[in-house]
Amino acid sequence: MNMIAPESTRGVSARPPVRWRLCWENELQLADHIELSDFFRKTYGPTGAFNAKPFEGHRSWAGARPEIRAIGYDDRGVAIHIGALRRFIKVGEIDLLVAELGLYGVRPDLEGLGISHSIRVMYPVLRDLGVPFGFGTVRSALQKHITRLLGRQGLATVLPGLRVRSARPDIYLTVPPTRVEDVVGLVLPIARPMSEWPAGEMIERNGPEL
Repeated sequence: MNMIAPESTRGVSARPPVRWRLCWENELQLADHIELSDFFRKTYGPTGAFNAKPFEGHRSWAGARPEIRAIGYDDRGVAIHIGALRRFIKVGEIDLLVAELGLYGVRPDLEGLGISHSIRVMYPVLRDLGVPFGFGTVRSALQKHITRLLGRQGLATVLPGLRVRSARPDIYLTVPPTRVEDVVGLVLPIARPMSEWPAGEMIERNGPEL
């Protein structure tokens, strides 16, 4: 996919505009993975050394590998990133096709950009993919933050109090192969209305988190 039109950063005239690139995973070159790996280490590193560890060795993903990425660039390189992966999850007893959104990051000096920019870029991509819903999760501590940025703007429905079971991306002898987390869910109605999202507080991801 080609670079799409620049988008000005929100209310900060001193910052250069972000140029968005939408690309399938197979379109990434070695140089792209190296640049993204460095971006994620610097983005996740301040939250804890363990969070940056998956991106060692020029790896540009943490768990599941994305299918398509939206990458925002400015004059300093990668500024913001979000990935998407089509998969079936189980909500309660219902199998449901979603485009899972994850691998979100914004360069520390540009935190004012917000996740809302990347969600807006992803919306037309998800429509073209024809998925019923977009789906993502965040830590429960971010509920107020994500509600302000996405819920109140009508970009996503925020579902607190979810439990999601995921497969670990690697096997360890000292821990179970799956983990259950209490999270806040984000649902984007794409081809079906929110009223058709299944009821249920337990979600089986049936794979590693994106």
